[in-house]
Amino acid sequence: MTKSHFLAAGLAAGLALVAGAAVAGPIERACNKSDREAATRSLCACIEQAANMTLSTSDQRRAVSFFKDPEKAHKVWMSKSRGDDAFWERYKAFGAQAEALCGAGESASASQG
Repeated sequence: MTKSHFLAAGLAAGLALVAGAAVAGPIERACNKSDREAATRSLCACIEQAANMTLSTSDQRRAVSFFKDPEKAHKVWMSKSRGDDAFWERYKAFGAQAEALCGAGESASASQG
């Protein structure tokens, strides 16, 4: 590989990192803003990936509210409405996906309320 190929590859990698940082999703942003000690940038980005795999945009917005007010998660969990139950099943799948994908263990569980 020539010097110009290395430079081009380096620039491409740098742009990919900048582009990735610029498009942080709602879960990643909320995770990064949280006061949880284990909430590193890389873990939050990974949890966002899990959210993108398992939650709709509106589900993600709803889940973000749990970071600000964990009591909301408890209310949804305790709710008897079909809509809340369906959301909670998707939210549990998100937590399991985050744990499997990120090794988030306690961090993913903590975000579940």
